[in-house]
Amino acid sequence: MARALADWYDAVELWVTQLAFPLQVLLAVLVVLPLCFGVAVVMDRVSERIVSRARR
Repeated sequence: MARALADWYDAVELWVTQLAFPLQVLLAVLVVLPLCFGVAVVMDRVSERIVSRARR
């Protein structure tokens, strides 16, 4: 399973590096920014729950 995941990641990485730079930037904006936003929202909610429990 780990080998298949590594092979898939290598193929995607190779595909991205062969794209023109403007397409790489566009792909990063469309994929990485929403992903980072989602992680930030989840972290905010988790930390808010921890703080609210600590205040009780």
